[in-house]
Amino acid sequence: MVMPVLTDESSAAINNGDVALKEKAVEAKTEQAVKTDVVVVPNKPVFDFFKRVFDILASFLVLTVGFPVYLIIVLAIIIDDFGNPFFVQERIGKDLKPFKMIKFRTMRHNTDGLKDELLDQNQCEDGVHFKIDSDPRITRVGKLLRKTSIDEFPQMVNVFLGNMSFVGPRPFIRKEQEMLPSERLLIKPGLSCYWQIADTTKMPADEQMELDYRYIRERSVKTDIKIIWLTVLVIFRGKNC
Repeated sequence: MVMPVLTDESSAAINNGDVALKEKAVEAKTEQAVKTDVVVVPNKPVFDFFKRVFDILASFLVLTVGFPVYLIIVLAIIIDDFGNPFFVQERIGKDLKPFKMIKFRTMRHNTDGLKDELLDQNQCEDGVHFKIDSDPRITRVGKLLRKTSIDEFPQMVNVFLGNMSFVGPRPFIRKEQEMLPSERLLIKPGLSCYWQIADTTKMPADEQMELDYRYIRERSVKTDIKIIWLTVLVIFRGKNC
């Protein structure tokens, strides 16, 4: 049997090839580590327990104390545009499980088809969200409810039931969530989070998702208190979250 003879040039080529393969393997591991680090959910059982206790107690308090006000809002919605005062819509929650989210109705009846006609006026350039000024579908009472974020208050029912939390990534409808990374819902969605208290009208979707990832990494009692406080300030400034 004739054994192959390796010249110095052949040995150098093989060594260079081994080095290149090793470098690629290191790069792949580094890239994987970075991606994994983005979506890792820190295990915080004590925080999760007290967060849930707070959600139950706070949502129950808001629902009971505000009940007389909610009755007035219900009557105002019905008088302004007769029909169901509540808007119930399927949203995608933690681990991509759907649930029914509740809001005060701010739009007129039978306006679903009108959205397609208004797409060219969409102020959000990411192709995911939809928002325009002077939306003709919104009722007079609805404008006030949206400006003050009072339309979101029925979601306290979702918080009490455990579908949502006070703080967490916002839940979207299935069509919108399919355009977004599923990793953002490794935790329970919430009423507000980092990008709800920022000016996100012109913020690209990938930057909004990075803010969701940031909360997943930083979630703590201190972080939740900060976001809740900033959310209250945004609402009092008349900016809808």
